[in-house]
Amino acid sequence: METTTIQISRELQKRLEARKIVANESYEEVIEDLIEDTMELSEETKKDIAQAEKDIKAGRVFTLDQIKKEFNLH
Repeated sequence: METTTIQISRELQKRLEARKIVANESYEEVIEDLIEDTMELSEETKKDIAQAEKDIKAGRVFTLDQIKKEFNLH
């Protein structure tokens, strides 16, 4: 993988640092996550969301308490 260096302000560095999920996460990973959040949803994902909305409206869902009870996970 070819790499490059970029310059950012200390303030931006602090903001990126605050977005890290784990301490050793790289800035590249943080930036990739931010870019991914702005990407268009795939058609398959849109279909899955539409199906999930239909399932919810039809009552084909379970609460966390129902799942815990079913699997004896109290």
